[in-house]
Amino acid sequence: MQLPFIEIIESVTPDPNLLMWKFPDEDKEIKDGAMLTVRESQSALLLNEGQLADVFTAGRHKLETENIPLFTRLKGWKYGFKSPFKADVYFFNTRQFFNLKWGTPAPVLMRDKQFGQVRVRAFGSFNVRISDIGKFFKEYAGTYPQLTITELEWELRDFIAPKFTEVLAQADIAVIDVAGNLSALNEKVQPLIQPYFNELGLEVTSFTVVSATLPEEVLKHYDTVTGMNMVDDMNKFSQFNMANAIGNDHTTMNDAAKQAMAMAMIMNQQRPAAQPQSQPAEDVTARLKKLKLLFDEGLINEAEYTAKKEELLKLL
Repeated sequence: MQLPFIEIIESVTPDPNLLMWKFPDEDKEIKDGAMLTVRESQSALLLNEGQLADVFTAGRHKLETENIPLFTRLKGWKYGFKSPFKADVYFFNTRQFFNLKWGTPAPVLMRDKQFGQVRVRAFGSFNVRISDIGKFFKEYAGTYPQLTITELEWELRDFIAPKFTEVLAQADIAVIDVAGNLSALNEKVQPLIQPYFNELGLEVTSFTVVSATLPEEVLKHYDTVTGMNMVDDMNKFSQFNMANAIGNDHTTMNDAAKQAMAMAMIMNQQRPAAQPQSQPAEDVTARLKKLKLLFDEGLINEAEYTAKKEELLKLL
């Protein structure tokens, strides 16, 4: 029994999360001159015997074989053949999909001039939409009867992580920029990662690095530098570190003694400053030794060590 021909082809998006879905034709043929309606934020693709025949954007389209050159070439319709034709019709949701998530499943190894090789974890979000229907269908979606944004999001997570690693290496971004200036990182990364999405017929309308997690040793260094910037007296800084060290040493004295010594050092810092006097050579020598100890332990850099050393030598 001959099935009736399809004369009207249209589809309201059955699910807002759908990227692509096949029009249910029940294996019926499309009547020559059938009307195809494509709504805003939609596109439609006609597939004939596994080959892409045409793509239609928003509007009302009359499907005639002579208006679809590929059909004529494939079927040999040289004489205005008016028979119904068989084609698969796919609809696509071309709107933006917002706030998709990505992240690095394992730390990204990046090179830094100051710290050498550093492992960084990064997480963020991105917005995406289909920009090239034909390419998206050929390169990615062609084997699916329907495709949701959730399925694509999971695929893109695995795609973004290694590409983000490559981009981070190529961009020569310092660790301090990754941790402290995410907006600058976003501006550098998005245009570099877009070409990889172009290969799939997708456009990244927004790419955001929400957070970047640095190794503990790097964070500790920045904490030390921040503390140094807040201290204007090297002797007080030395005393503070000694008190802190005593507070963390559990092998040499009991808690009461440690607290007493730490409190004494702090109270000594709070006494009114005496009038400037010439420093005894022994006191200056002791301070120089403390300064050298701080430098050897990496708590201050060479420039800070040199500047403070010259200041102390002037007191001799």
